[in-house]
Amino acid sequence: MQIGIDSFAASETIENLNGKQNAISIQKLLERIKRSDEVGLDVFGVGEHHRKEFLDSAPHLILSAAAAQTQNIILTSAVTVLSAADPVRVFQNYATLDLVSNGRAEIIAGRGSFTEAFELFGYKMDQYDELFEEKIELLIEIQKNEKVNWRGDFRPPLIDQYIYPRPFQTPLPIWIGVGGTPQSFLRAGTLGMPLMIAVIGGETHRFKPLVDMYKEAGRRAGHSPDKLKVGLHSLGYVAENSKQAVEDYFPGYAKTFTRIGKERGWPPVTLERFKAQNGPLGALMIGNPEEIAEKILRHSEALGGISRFTFQMDNAELSHKQLLKSIELIGEKVKPIIG
Repeated sequence: MQIGIDSFAASETIENLNGKQNAISIQKLLERIKRSDEVGLDVFGVGEHHRKEFLDSAPHLILSAAAAQTQNIILTSAVTVLSAADPVRVFQNYATLDLVSNGRAEIIAGRGSFTEAFELFGYKMDQYDELFEEKIELLIEIQKNEKVNWRGDFRPPLIDQYIYPRPFQTPLPIWIGVGGTPQSFLRAGTLGMPLMIAVIGGETHRFKPLVDMYKEAGRRAGHSPDKLKVGLHSLGYVAENSKQAVEDYFPGYAKTFTRIGKERGWPPVTLERFKAQNGPLGALMIGNPEEIAEKILRHSEALGGISRFTFQMDNAELSHKQLLKSIELIGEKVKPIIG
């Protein structure tokens, strides 16, 4: 099982942000990616948002800077908001990253959990699903073919167009990022694409019927089981002991998700609710190395086996020092237990 980190390039605080502070935050993120590589983690992903508190509106640029400072770690989007992007440019950006990194780039394509990109780039929310379906079709066509002939509803046609550069890897890996929509699982299975599930709350085992649906759709479409990989992305943070992990993580987590909850109609975060979600079956991964490793293995078994697990932990206003220490613990203690 691959173990890694996902980041939204969040600042340590969103108060009084300015260019100088943002530059410092980016440099700290690059240091964390470098440290992840040094301690043997397998993958580092950077998301895509277009919001004040996140600095990841151009993740391929951050990942390209990281490529120059790392040797082995896979560098991926987490996720590319494909519905509001041009698949040609997405492919070109990540093919270039693949060349810069000597074959370590990946794309996780999804629709995003925030919706600000749609208005920003002139797309309509009522075409949310149609946009993604058409654009993933085009992205896969470009992945497979240097010369492309394609027509759709949301961009001009491509007639005998050659898409360059071609990546180091053949093909450039593309995963489908999903939340909890059955149609998204079915689509990924039918396409025969590896699946990355974002779990930000609830109980992880509830995704088992959807994973089964994905694998059955892939089987019916004629795809081999080895193509139908499943990864899991969860909110997590590892400290030397569980008490310290909760004390470090909860205040910032509660602040962040209470703020987001006001946008989405969620109730304010309470410690009681947090502890329930951080229990044996809950999706949160906050604790000491041994219990988190055991929980990952338990969740993998509940889903029928996963091939990748990534921690999302820069959403709780943790300090750079705390994040670095957690990365070290994940690489040096959690990963060896998982094997």
